[in-house]
Amino acid sequence: MSFRIALSGLAASQATLDVTANNIANANTTGFKQSRAEFTDVYATAFGSIGSLDTGAGVRLASVTSLFTQGNIDFTGNSLDLAINGEGFFTLSDQGSNVYSRAGGFSVDRDGYVVNVSGQRLQAYPALDPQGNNFSTASLGDLQLTASDAAPRPSSTADISLNLQADSTELGAGVIDISDASTYNYSTSLTTYDSLGQSHTSALYFRKTDTVARTWDVRMVTDGDDTQTTTVQTLTFDQLGQLTSPQPVNFGTYDPGNGASQMAVDYDFTGATQYGSSFAVNSLFQDGFSTGRLSGLDISESGVVQARFSNGQTAALGKVALANFANPQGLTPLGDSTWGDSFKAGDRRLGEPGAGNFGFLQSGALESSNVEITEELVNLITAQRSFQSNAQVISAADTITQTIMGIGR
Repeated sequence: MSFRIALSGLAASQATLDVTANNIANANTTGFKQSRAEFTDVYATAFGSIGSLDTGAGVRLASVTSLFTQGNIDFTGNSLDLAINGEGFFTLSDQGSNVYSRAGGFSVDRDGYVVNVSGQRLQAYPALDPQGNNFSTASLGDLQLTASDAAPRPSSTADISLNLQADSTELGAGVIDISDASTYNYSTSLTTYDSLGQSHTSALYFRKTDTVARTWDVRMVTDGDDTQTTTVQTLTFDQLGQLTSPQPVNFGTYDPGNGASQMAVDYDFTGATQYGSSFAVNSLFQDGFSTGRLSGLDISESGVVQARFSNGQTAALGKVALANFANPQGLTPLGDSTWGDSFKAGDRRLGEPGAGNFGFLQSGALESSNVEITEELVNLITAQRSFQSNAQVISAADTITQTIMGIGR
């Protein structure tokens, strides 16, 4: 009996050594969770035996449990590296089935899908609008980066904020000739865009026509072509230097001649003033932009994935979904820092980062292993001592057996 008990102790010590060795080996594995060997005692009782006299039959391995405590968060600067600060797992699609992981080292495959090192695709809620205000939480989908350019938008409005110096020279009524600087007091320009995303330079020329009436003529010319937009508008200011009319200003249409639609921009001079200070342009804003190519990616702590384009625009691609279980320790380890669901884990709960009990996402960071090397070294020494002690029991039992066999010789 002693042999069997000691052998079970050796097996338990070996299991502890194996688990400890695996923990130490994965001390630097992203998203790895420390394991712990758990044991139960064994009793072998015969029918009608008195329980208080049972000596026990050794020990057996009950389970190897993963400990889902938070690992340290290490910053990497890579926007596709994601760490979960709190509870939850990334949901990954693996050939039609789902697996779960805390390892957030992702990249983009040849088809634009966001995948981990094993090629498993990160799951997200699809975006219902490019602004990222609404997401389809009814179902999950593979997160895929857009491969197409962002469509251009032609300029339709422009906001102009500037000051026309009140004591500027009055030039009186007359023609504004863009080739003759003596026919206007000031000029400025801004970039506008046609329907194909091609940029154009739209210049504004200001001519003071009447000091008493506080009026200025304005002419707009695009790309230096003064034959198309010949309309001249008049700005009128009150005694406090505030613009009184007109709003908005339109100078007619311009044909860029490249196959794009004719351009017609409304200019809003609400921010224009006529003060005694020098001529100054405070701001020029127009609502058009060119074609944009994907230039970067931003992922918020709530999981919203935003694509950044070279034209300054953004578009929401989806929201990273997190999963959790009533008993995470019941999940089945699958390797590659992933787990599979099981009956013991309970039903899967899906949610958004930061909502309810789900943790927040940290973009540009990875969760390191939660293994404490010092603790594992102590466990290693303890398991070694246990192994030696059980081996000593076998040696003692062997000696006793030899002694018994020698009785009566």
